[in-house]
Amino acid sequence: MAKILIVEDNEDSRLLVAKILLRAGHHIISAESGEEAVRLAGAEIPDLILMDLGLVGMNGLTAASLIKKGETTSLIPIVALTAYAMDGDRERTMEAGCDGYITKPVDIRRLPAQVEHYLKGSET
Repeated sequence: MAKILIVEDNEDSRLLVAKILLRAGHHIISAESGEEAVRLAGAEIPDLILMDLGLVGMNGLTAASLIKKGETTSLIPIVALTAYAMDGDRERTMEAGCDGYITKPVDIRRLPAQVEHYLKGSET
């Protein structure tokens, strides 16, 4: 069972992803903002962070970059969970420190396997 931080400002999306991952046996922590994500990442040290990029206020790329610069949080894998799928978006997420990229809408059948791959350190 892994501790997963879901960072998503859309409540329906956050609850859907949480429900899927709870069924897969994971412990879920959630944040609605980039600021909250940075704070929770440092306090909880999750095994994986699923980060929406289009957050209000501090966006997901900035939050990911700050988490990756933290002394206790730099090794936490961060996977961008986003509707952004334009040319160059994947590269920008990797430059910000994300370790992977899952596009929305989330494929609820594939999500548990995708998360397992990232938890094991391999990209899907």
